[in-house]
Amino acid sequence: MTLRYLVNCSILLTDLPVLERPAAAKAAGFDAVEFWWPFPEPVPADRDVDAFEQAVRDAGVALVGLNFFAGDMPGGDRGVVSWPGRATEFRDNVDVAVGLGERLGVHVFNALYGNRLDNADPLRQDELATENLLVAAEAAERIGATVLVEPVSGGGRYPLRTADDAGAVLDDLACAGAGNVGLLADLYHLASNGDDVERAIARYRDRIAHVQIADTPGRGEPGTGHLPLARWLEDLDRGGYQGFVGLEYKATAEDPFAWLPRAERGSGALTDHS
Repeated sequence: MTLRYLVNCSILLTDLPVLERPAAAKAAGFDAVEFWWPFPEPVPADRDVDAFEQAVRDAGVALVGLNFFAGDMPGGDRGVVSWPGRATEFRDNVDVAVGLGERLGVHVFNALYGNRLDNADPLRQDELATENLLVAAEAAERIGATVLVEPVSGGGRYPLRTADDAGAVLDDLACAGAGNVGLLADLYHLASNGDDVERAIARYRDRIAHVQIADTPGRGEPGTGHLPLARWLEDLDRGGYQGFVGLEYKATAEDPFAWLPRAERGSGALTDHS
């Protein structure tokens, strides 16, 4: 296979401070990484953004993917895109994230949709999400990047659970003129939610802009569960998928990358994609 892998440094290498993780990924043989929003606030101080940028550059890796600010993730938030009253916060974050992405060559930005709220009309949340995603897509388009929409498992209030759920959002965005939006196919989340992953790959092959993997149960490394990840990845590869595969799993072994031969970890990302 010709798939290219990267390390999600927000869920892996967490025994290290954030700024040391890109170098650790490089030492493990990878030259591309991704992060959830790596700051506690949507608009961090310039010095903190500069320190993060320098850590990525010093490590000699490419920052391929970056999440927009998603609220209090440890507290259960899963995005603010559809959260009434937080549009300004999200859009301010878009400016910072895309600015950082322009300097580091980020190609995909993940915009977590957000949970359903007890005091909010779901229709209004969806309308707000479309408005905010269009703003994000317009900003990302200026640097040639794509905004991702992701189905997520593990939270009953998160409304996008299948590829079709995300596909409906992508349809709305396309009708509104956004051409740089795509599906984040996290094979773990789709499988955990009971989606037909093979059907999702076949149906959305041309709209999958990024892939992430973990095994289930447990969200560990490939081989720790029962998902046919190798077969699904081979299907994506044969179908012409050109993006990266993000390793977004929880380490269960001393070497969380032992399943992947070192010769397959490098991708030439810094040369080809930054």
